[in-house]
Amino acid sequence: MKLLLDTHVWLWSVAEPEQLGPRTTQILSRLDSEIYLSAVSAWEAAIKWGLRKLSLPGRPEELVRDSLAINHFRRLEISHSHGCGVADLPDHHRDPFDRLLISQALCENLTLLTADNAILAYRVPILWALD
Repeated sequence: MKLLLDTHVWLWSVAEPEQLGPRTTQILSRLDSEIYLSAVSAWEAAIKWGLRKLSLPGRPEELVRDSLAINHFRRLEISHSHGCGVADLPDHHRDPFDRLLISQALCENLTLLTADNAILAYRVPILWALD
């Protein structure tokens, strides 16, 4: 299974792993798991951290670098297709970061690893992070 981390799941994996369910913890610890960290999540964390709306255990660029190296997460950059795919999503909620992550998951055939109830309204494959 190819997974895309929702931003809060990535941040929990870094700073509050006890928030994650046992199945999610096991999946994240396996070296053979194909897990993607999107540039969207780095962007969201950097914006919220810069506005002091998010406390992090380090600078956003350090967390990204360490997550890619230590956890073997794969990079997912933002493409034009990802950006344009947002236009086809229903208007269930207006969070631009979530909408772009959903578009990426759909475009790249990824399952979104999340604990966000708002995402359940979309027709995107999800894996519940609290399990």
